[in-house]
Amino acid sequence: MARPEDSAWAVSVAQVTSRPGQSKTVDVVFPAPSGIGDEVIGVKEGADVSVHGSFDSIVDGLVLTARIEAPVAAECTRCLKPIKRDWGVDVVAFFPYEESAKARSHGKPKNEDVEIVAGEDESEDVYPLSRDGAFADLEALLRDTLVEALPLQPLCREDCRGLCSQCGVDLNEHPDHHHDVTDLRFAALAGLKAQLEAEEHGDK
Repeated sequence: MARPEDSAWAVSVAQVTSRPGQSKTVDVVFPAPSGIGDEVIGVKEGADVSVHGSFDSIVDGLVLTARIEAPVAAECTRCLKPIKRDWGVDVVAFFPYEESAKARSHGKPKNEDVEIVAGEDESEDVYPLSRDGAFADLEALLRDTLVEALPLQPLCREDCRGLCSQCGVDLNEHPDHHHDVTDLRFAALAGLKAQLEAEEHGDK
């Protein structure tokens, strides 16, 4: 049976568990878990993901306040150029003790601290501690946080001009590029005019 401390994303929190008012600094680099994004935009599995912040102990659990940063690889949705940049996300997550988690699952918050941190919305960021409360596993937190933060339409820059719809030229590199387009309706009229003029000259 896998032990919580053997997880690549486990953080020891035993020194602050069940000791309200205590704080533990977190400054760790984890391997990115799988499933963050897709071929268009995402974080490659195993890439370095840094977590900087702290666990703060309250009566019913631990609150993690942190900054998560990861290298994101994407493709600009306008010009299709590859994008590589560090992506940072601020997160606040609650890790309830087992007794508090049971109370919450039955819709019975144990005290006001839980209400202050978690609020009434059941979609809040809540993650379990190990059964003995000694470890917090951040794998699901990293995946959830980064997936939610990825933009739906990544751009290499906000004012990216994209590609020419007719020939595919990168308009960022050739801003003056254009095509002389003739309206097909006017082209037909021009053809009719030329035909009439030809007939007129023929009659002469």
